[in-house]
Amino acid sequence: FRFKDSLAEELQSAELVISHAGAGSCLETLEKGKPLIVVINDKLMDNHQLELAKQLHRDGYVLYCNCSTLVETLQSMDLSALKPFPPGQPEKFASFLDKVFGLK
Repeated sequence: FRFKDSLAEELQSAELVISHAGAGSCLETLEKGKPLIVVINDKLMDNHQLELAKQLHRDGYVLYCNCSTLVETLQSMDLSALKPFPPGQPEKFASFLDKVFGLK
């Protein structure tokens, strides 16, 4: 997609998502419980996408590759090996901030 306000409808009906490794894209997909292959843009400065993709892969949540290995990844993938992503707990972060700022 070049631009779309929301991909929620597409994510809901997807059986597999192939995406760049942006944090928002990864988290939105994983929170929907969809299997995810992240394709690294290795031309980015500081390559932060690679760091995120590697960590999510180490934790067992995603598969990752680059453009030149995408076909190979699709052919050899075992989506059953991926773990479900745990739900967020925003109340813990809110509580932490309350403590930091002396609100509680």
